[in-house]
Amino acid sequence: QVQLVESGGGLVQAGGSLRLSCAASRSILGITMRWYRQAPGKARELVAAFTSGGTTNYADSVKGRFTISRDNAKNTVSLQMNGLRPEDTAVYYCQGFFNPFLTWGQGTQVTVSS
Repeated sequence: QVQLVESGGGLVQAGGSLRLSCAASRSILGITMRWYRQAPGKARELVAAFTSGGTTNYADSVKGRFTISRDNAKNTVSLQMNGLRPEDTAVYYCQGFFNPFLTWGQGTQVTVSS
């Protein structure tokens, strides 16, 4: 079964930047990869997606600040987060559908101080 491992979370001041990475244990070629986040007491929400066809999509709340990218050769997907705000504080998860399993990483904590 595929494993997804996130890294790059941490504590940053408002306005700062972080880069999250997600490494897959097998090829992500042909797989739409997504980043989700979950803040305390809130539902998990989709942050960004990079489809297998090369299209990117973002939640309105992060458009213009976050950028998703992927490296199929290295089986990684990244999330560059700029202009971070306290409301971006959450656990961030990487996700992909590796037929027949919907696979999630363990999550990485991002905390933005005001």
